[in-house]
Amino acid sequence: MPTIVILFILRLGSIMSVGFEKIILLYNPMTYETADVISSFVYRRGLLEANYSFASAVGLFNSVINFAFLIAANWLSRKVNETSLW
Repeated sequence: MPTIVILFILRLGSIMSVGFEKIILLYNPMTYETADVISSFVYRRGLLEANYSFASAVGLFNSVINFAFLIAANWLSRKVNETSLW
């Protein structure tokens, strides 16, 4: 059970990071509104539109949210199961 809990905490810490390779392969201006995820949005704004500072801010925000999920899951796991990362 501790192994499952640790793996769950680690996976929850990357819940907003989506594998965007398939989205980028099928990406065109007609699908921007429906197929945009955070990773493809950062790619489009940062590399295609050369808006590096905004793309960095969005990427940092995504990382901060993932870190908050990691902290919350670790705290909840420590309270419920007495198993945590630290």
